[in-house]
Amino acid sequence: MTFRDAWHREPSTVTCIACGDSVSRSDAREYDKHGDRWDRDEKSFEFLCTPCDRERCHSPRDGLEDRLVEAANGAGSAEAFVARYLALAAGDGVSASEE
Repeated sequence: MTFRDAWHREPSTVTCIACGDSVSRSDAREYDKHGDRWDRDEKSFEFLCTPCDRERCHSPRDGLEDRLVEAANGAGSAEAFVARYLALAAGDGVSASEE
């Protein structure tokens, strides 16, 4: 049996989800939309190139995915989605179902 460590995964080239550039896997940063990159069971990761990773906010994202789903629920336009998301993020208690 041959041992392969985590840095020798396939593919060797990945696509940055922010800018679309192809970068070598060793130069990319893993991105986990659930914010738990250490729990790897049955999970696939997306990747960011180093410049895009440096530009993104590294703040905790507790509740972000739920807020995005709620803001998108029934939004007929990008403007409606953004308005709902901003209201939810501000914590004013307005939910997408109340509008």
